[in-house]
Amino acid sequence: MKLPVTISVLFAVLLALTSCEKVIEVKLNDASKKYVIEANITNQPGDCVVKITQSKSFSGDNNFQGISGATVTMSDNGSAPVTLTENSQGNYQTTTLTGIPGHAYSLNVQIGGQAFNASSIMPGIVTLDSLFSEDRILFGDSSKIINVVYQDPPAKGNAYHFILYKNNVQEKTVFVTNDDYTNGNIVTNKLLFFGNNDNAKLKAGDSVRVIMECIDPFIYKYWFSIDGATGESNNATPANPVSNITGGALGYFSAHTTQNKTVVVK
Repeated sequence: MKLPVTISVLFAVLLALTSCEKVIEVKLNDASKKYVIEANITNQPGDCVVKITQSKSFSGDNNFQGISGATVTMSDNGSAPVTLTENSQGNYQTTTLTGIPGHAYSLNVQIGGQAFNASSIMPGIVTLDSLFSEDRILFGDSSKIINVVYQDPPAKGNAYHFILYKNNVQEKTVFVTNDDYTNGNIVTNKLLFFGNNDNAKLKAGDSVRVIMECIDPFIYKYWFSIDGATGESNNATPANPVSNITGGALGYFSAHTTQNKTVVVK
C-alpha cells in the first residue's frame, strides 16, 4: 500500500516546484544616441559624399532618418576647406573635390554643438583586371561563385573592399581583404556569399557588377570589424566597429579609388 502514498508525495513536490516559477523580465539598457557619419571621397567626379544619421535604442526600428543642419567641410592636402551642401535630408555633397591618389583628406563635421574630425589617405590605383564566374562544390553542394583578378603591387600595405550587385541588388556580405599573404602576386579573389534560399543564389544568366575599392589600412580595419560583428560564427555580443572619426561619432571617413566591372553568370 506504500505505492499510492509515494505517488501522492511526488505529485505534491512537483506542484510546489511549479508554483515557484515566475516570469523574469530582462531589462535592456538603451545606449545613448550617437551620430553616425559615413563619409567618402573617391577618384571619380561627384563622389565626395557625407551621410549623417543617428543611432537608435535597442528597441527602436531600423529606419534611420538623415540628420539635417550640419556644417560639413573637407580639405585636400591641407588646402582651404570646401563646404559640402545638403542636397537631401542628412546627405551632404560637393562636386568641387575629386580625389587624387596619394593625397591626404581631412573631414570636419559640426552638429548639435559637437565637432567630429577624421582623415584618410587615398591609396594608389590597383587595376581590376577581370571578373568571371565559375562552378564550385561548397559544403557538398554545387554553387556558382564570382572571382575578381588583380595584380597586387610590390609594396606591402594594400587593402581592398568589394561591393557586389546581383541583378542591380546589393549583396549584404562584406568583402574585404589585404595583401598580408598575397603581396606582389596576381590575385584571384573569390567573393563567396550564401543566400538563405535558392532565389538568393547565383544562377546562370544573372548579371553581376563588382565595385573594387582600394582602401587605406584603417578603413580595412573598419570593414573587417563590420564583417566580424555580423558573421554567423561570432557568438559574442557584437561591439561597435572601429572608427577613424574623433569626437565620439560612429562610422568612418574613407578616401579610396573605385572601379567596376560587370559579368553575366554562365
